Amino acid sequence: MERIDLPPAGPTDLPLSLLEMGCSGRLELITHPLPHGHPLPPQSTLPHGLPPTNVNLETEIERQFLHDPAWLPIHGTDAAFQRFLNVSQRDIHMESLLHCAPAPLHSGLSVVRDPTTGMLLDFTEVLLENTELSAKNSLSLQRQPGLPSESLRGSNTSYPFLPGGMEELTLEQIKKKSELEEDIDFENGLLTVPPGFKAGMDFSDKDAKTSKEEINLLSLLSTFDGMFDLHLEEKRDKGQENCETQTLARTNGLEDLGIKDAVLPPSTSEKERELSKPTEVLEEKKRWAIPVDITAPCHDFHKCISNPAFKWPFELDLFQKQAVLRLEAHESVFVAAHTSAGKTVVAEYAIALSQKHMTRTIYTSPIKALSNQKFRDFKKTFGDVGLLTGDVQLSPEASCLIMTTEILRSMLYNGSEVIRDLEWVIFDEVHYINDAERGVVWEEVLIMLPEHVGIILLSATVPNALEFSEWIGRIKKRHIYVISTVKRPVPLEHFLYTGNSNKTQKELFLLVDAMGHFLTKGYYAAVEAKKERTSKHAQSFGTKNTSQYTTPNQDRAVWLSLLHSLSQRQQTPVVAFTFSRTRCDDNASSLSSMDLTSSLEKVEIHSFFQKSLSRLRGDDRQLPQILLMRDFLKRGIAVHHSGILPILKEVVEMLFSRGLVKVLFATETFAMGVNMPARTVVFDSIRKHDGAGFRNLLPGEYIQMAGRAGRRGLDATGTVIILCKAGVHDMGELQVMMLGKPTVLHSQFRLTYCMILNLLRVEALHVTDMMKRSFSECHRDTQAQEKQIGQLKETLLSLPPLETEGQISDLLPYYRTVTELSITAEAIQQATVESGSGLKAMSVGRVVVIKNTQHFNALGVILQVSSDSLNRTFTCLIMCEKGNEHLGENSLNAGGLPQVYNTALFITEGPCSHTVQKLKLQDISAITVKTLKVNPERIIDDYNKRQQLRFKQNPPGQAISTATQELLRLAEANPDGVATLDPVNDLQLKSVDVVEASMRLRVLQNSLKDFNCIHSPTFSEQFERVQERMRVKEELEKLEYQVSDKSLALLPEYHQRIEVLKALKYIDSSGVVQLKGRVACQISNHELLLTELLFENALGPLAPEESAALLACLVFTQNTQVEPHITNTLQEGIDRVLTVAQRIGELQRDCGIGQTVEDFVGQLKFGLTEVVYCWARGMPFAEIAQMTDVQEGTVVRCIQRLDEVLKEVRQASRIVGDSVLGSKMEKASLAIRRDIVFTASLYTC
Repeated sequence: MERIDLPPAGPTDLPLSLLEMGCSGRLELITHPLPHGHPLPPQSTLPHGLPPTNVNLETEIERQFLHDPAWLPIHGTDAAFQRFLNVSQRDIHMESLLHCAPAPLHSGLSVVRDPTTGMLLDFTEVLLENTELSAKNSLSLQRQPGLPSESLRGSNTSYPFLPGGMEELTLEQIKKKSELEEDIDFENGLLTVPPGFKAGMDFSDKDAKTSKEEINLLSLLSTFDGMFDLHLEEKRDKGQENCETQTLARTNGLEDLGIKDAVLPPSTSEKERELSKPTEVLEEKKRWAIPVDITAPCHDFHKCISNPAFKWPFELDLFQKQAVLRLEAHESVFVAAHTSAGKTVVAEYAIALSQKHMTRTIYTSPIKALSNQKFRDFKKTFGDVGLLTGDVQLSPEASCLIMTTEILRSMLYNGSEVIRDLEWVIFDEVHYINDAERGVVWEEVLIMLPEHVGIILLSATVPNALEFSEWIGRIKKRHIYVISTVKRPVPLEHFLYTGNSNKTQKELFLLVDAMGHFLTKGYYAAVEAKKERTSKHAQSFGTKNTSQYTTPNQDRAVWLSLLHSLSQRQQTPVVAFTFSRTRCDDNASSLSSMDLTSSLEKVEIHSFFQKSLSRLRGDDRQLPQILLMRDFLKRGIAVHHSGILPILKEVVEMLFSRGLVKVLFATETFAMGVNMPARTVVFDSIRKHDGAGFRNLLPGEYIQMAGRAGRRGLDATGTVIILCKAGVHDMGELQVMMLGKPTVLHSQFRLTYCMILNLLRVEALHVTDMMKRSFSECHRDTQAQEKQIGQLKETLLSLPPLETEGQISDLLPYYRTVTELSITAEAIQQATVESGSGLKAMSVGRVVVIKNTQHFNALGVILQVSSDSLNRTFTCLIMCEKGNEHLGENSLNAGGLPQVYNTALFITEGPCSHTVQKLKLQDISAITVKTLKVNPERIIDDYNKRQQLRFKQNPPGQAISTATQELLRLAEANPDGVATLDPVNDLQLKSVDVVEASMRLRVLQNSLKDFNCIHSPTFSEQFERVQERMRVKEELEKLEYQVSDKSLALLPEYHQRIEVLKALKYIDSSGVVQLKGRVACQISNHELLLTELLFENALGPLAPEESAALLACLVFTQNTQVEPHITNTLQEGIDRVLTVAQRIGELQRDCGIGQTVEDFVGQLKFGLTEVVYCWARGMPFAEIAQMTDVQEGTVVRCIQRLDEVLKEVRQASRIVGDSVLGSKMEKASLAIRRDIVFTASLYTC
């Protein structure tokens, strides 16, 4: 072959060369230009040549970041960029547009060492497995790590790691898959156009040769049969006595595939089937939630853990020791205990354990403030602790990361690399799962956690901890150890306070003692004390008519007397729970005459306050709220609620923990999270507004707040006081609230567009899998139901076949007709007896037809009707055979339908007798037009008397005999049935359902005479066969429906939301996520609205500060009384937002989603639009606070959340490719991130 001389490369030629990688024959494309005079790189790697050399790092950094401005963004407009262009020239490099990502290496080098000396002998090339796996195509932990920039939060284009409990396939499913694969024709009918593409490829090749030998996957699978046989024979040789307890070892092999008796090969012998039964029995008895006996002493605790990961300066309680033992065995735990019982010990040991194992732990909390507090506490204890919140990221490389649950959910969906090293996830305040708005996040996270991650759940006491743990264990296929204790480290005493002045400040009445006994004596004493000061009118009519409201002066008198008394008895600090932010402020302001701190304490408070606020600007330090709080704190009084500035709340919390705040007026959020106990807890009221209306506190809420009373190691008991300002509360309500069961954990699972899109972009995960594993579907036991399905299928095969020829050929249609007729008649009767006219007709003396398990079409007369509307019963005199008066419920065949739809009345063959029974509505099959004149009291008394042993032989009285003979005469006169009240004509039931059912009933009754099967001599036998077969078949269909996706409660809503996404082009017709869907995955709230605004360029005409002001409607949720004054441009933007929201709401309504258009649009509140606009333009916080009636703390929190929205829009703009919008969002974010709104937390400094 002649040598070809190529001309030298020109300026427009692209530098390309090939590099052979190892022995695998793989080639890699090299596109980097070579410096002038630099020798050509080698053309192959080992073992045929030297590996490619890396470019000098220092030279590369100088070239990219100092000599060449090409790395700068093209659309940058900031001053630094312009100055750089003035001193440097941007060169055009065509080759920079051509970039091929390096392919993964298929082989690597392995070192060969001398086994005795360890000396290096040689290198060998080894093939690498799973090199093609990446974060873009695999859920496996074996995939290659993603980009370093995406290691913490992940990427919306990355796959999540495979959730634990989702990887198991049954052997039957594998067989089904192999059968489907056998039918695939690899030559004809193959697809050439990929989904979503307009054009495809032509794969036709005339010279292509197909393989002569086709592999049968099922035959390969059947080769395991011999292995099973051999394994079973070896077991049988070892001894039959161990068969009953033999179980398969837990491996990643065939047991994970779920081998069952129902799917064993047909050749399996009966003895081998017997060997598989013990495993089934064990599976049936298996429970995932295991309660731990915390009363059992742990004498060998220190022997079991000779080298603990963490040591405390105090002896652990029993429940803490039990939890630590489980953590050492890497078992998941659910710890339920009262507030301040010491649940944090479990979290601390898990963190220490992960540091010992050089792994990582994530601590999640429901609120950001709690995350900050835990960061400070754990930072002091462990040092290596990081914090991730919406606006703060501290030490993300730490071994312990503290974050809110929403951030962990985002990391799981986006495949964060942190999950690889994760050993524990700690869920604090798990009872927060009951939150209607955010509870779904906990369920999503628990479902999405990979298998290798341990789960620690910390919660207040809940009644259904076992049920909740059973659900988690079932979906994660692991045991959850439930450690629950109701013991309080400091017992509580509950009092009622009725005083309102210094003279009556001693009116404190013990209601529940430290042992938990409710003392009625204390309650009545409180009532009497209150009555002494009430008017004569109140004394006459009791305490219930007293007003529930008091004047501010009355409230002030109550608080002054109580706090003065508590201060004298040294029962401070006090937490006064008040369920109104306004009332918290008013109560604190009313105590202007009270000073509870010493001079030294005043100095310490002043010093700490000034130091904490030193980071604020001068103007911000003079805010009215700050000045007011400073005055409160100097006197030992403070306020804590969501309307307080975040930095002030942190100052209050820290001063309270030091004991410098003596009285704290707080809302119930203070009761959540960190351990800040008080000496005394006071309830201003026991009623709260929950968003829908006023109600009493639930037991769980009361227990959570009351648990703040009592400091461990300082107080013998904690004091809880309930104020009786207007009157003493109802004793029953108090007893339920104090001693009732806490609120059970309920599922708040719901479908969101963000969840659906995140799962749709991953082919291996399905939204239905998420729904099946939700807590709302915890009643589903698919494994047990599939086992029943297998048994029913075997039963169905064992039944004798049906005869379908000759005279009984229409037996099956007859059965269906009779079944439908009976169901229709029961529906009509149910509607009749539940209607007002029907109940009126069923009065005393009405003759009815009885049909239940004891009587079939027997006549009876109504003697008595109960007054219970929920469980109404009818006492009837019923005609029966003599000797059958006391037959049990199983005397007649209740299992099936009558062989013939028979309206013929029951007539005794021998002497006629009677019985008196209480019947339910469903026992009465028909209401006749006949009535009898009876004496019900005499009949019932006579019948009851003759049930006594000594009067059993007495003849029936005249009233019973006459009524029975009348019933018998009526039956003999109308053997084919007595005329019944027509529900439509007689009872005037005109509903469409009843009218249609009545018409259908007549059609079915008339069609019965056309069947021939009823004349067959073998009709009875054949009908019983049909009954049995259809019963099994119906049960089978019912179970198959229950295990299918169709039985999911949220499945209809899922299909409705899918229709919405298709209509908006977020997904295509085949469910593939499109560009709009990928953008919506980046957005956590109002994803549809924000994505539509983004694609319609609604933010394009707006300035950065106007964009921020417009998007504030997505985070603000309150109603305001102040009308904002906004610019015309902003008003146009608001109108556009409302138009888009209206369109989305109408589309959802048209697709069947229950939310009304008004409710959907009403979510958007524009009350802070002007405030945010002015803040973004640089107006001081003191001035914007005067522009609205919204409290300062709420304004700060909304602006902080707005910054997170701006970040999401900036990330979404990068996906779309709109760099101008991304730059605008960055400027808007910088404009609002200033001064007091984004002051760093005191806990993170």
